[in-house]
Amino acid sequence: MFGIRFIKVEPTDFVLQFKRGKVVREGAGLSFFCFAPTTSLVLVPIGSVDVPFIFEEVTADFQQVTVQGQITYRVADPKKLSQLMNFTLAPSGKDYASDDPGKLPQRLINHAQVLTRASLKSLPLRGALGQSDNLVSSLRQGLQAAEAIASLGVEVLGLSILAIKPTPETSRALEAEAREQILREADEAIYARRNAAVEQERSIKENELNTEIAVENKKRQIKETQMEAEKSVQQKKHEIREAEMAARITLEKKNKDLVVLSTANAREESDAKAYGIAAVMQALAQTDPKTLQALVSVGMEPGQLVALAFKELAASADKIGQLNISPELLRELLARDKPK
Repeated sequence: MFGIRFIKVEPTDFVLQFKRGKVVREGAGLSFFCFAPTTSLVLVPIGSVDVPFIFEEVTADFQQVTVQGQITYRVADPKKLSQLMNFTLAPSGKDYASDDPGKLPQRLINHAQVLTRASLKSLPLRGALGQSDNLVSSLRQGLQAAEAIASLGVEVLGLSILAIKPTPETSRALEAEAREQILREADEAIYARRNAAVEQERSIKENELNTEIAVENKKRQIKETQMEAEKSVQQKKHEIREAEMAARITLEKKNKDLVVLSTANAREESDAKAYGIAAVMQALAQTDPKTLQALVSVGMEPGQLVALAFKELAASADKIGQLNISPELLRELLARDKPK
């Protein structure tokens, strides 16, 4: 009514009120009345804005990829931005008078695309697909250090790469190659497992053989020990037999010496007896036989004397004509000879 309007600005918007080419009011979250015919309002959003982007680029090996991401920014110096771009509100107060506010996100996207192209042209396809973190870091640093963005009073809060995708044909080729690589690795894993099993089996066989060898060595050592012990026993037995033989030889030698000594003693004793007998015989040879007979008859029994008398009678039988012996005498002699 009468050209007077009430303006209420959100806390995330920065408003500048121009009147006769001069700023009469500025700030965020203001509310005031103004006279529309003589007032120009500049409204700059200062809240953070997420700007998605998607564009296609070519890698160092001439492979086309699609880069999809998002830029987060805010207007740090709205007065500087209002001097470079037109953020003036239309007389209705609802829309902008120009399309500059819609160009700001595109400028950021264009700058991000330039930085992305510069990074991807030095990377092969596999490097680009596998180094998205490095790409994000370089793009963020490039945007934050860009003079064109800083001159607009815009601060880049962050940048993220949501996806880097090759063309469908290249993707299928990479998938096939990756699949073959996975299958090859699976086969290698199977072969490695089989080799490990074979190696383990070989180790087990070697351990078994080593155990058998150790057992055989122990048996050989036990047998050698038994043989050594038996040899020692045999040697001891041999030494005992030699000692017994030596003792027997010594005993036989002593027996021999004893026999020789006994024989010598017996010989000397016999010689002594023979000498005595010879001396007696020599003495008796010079004695009268009658005398000797008389001496022999001394101490004889009556029967012996009668027998001796009969012997002499028999010796002189040719001289005796008739001999009478009484029965009493024979009876007496026989009675004497019977054992009592």
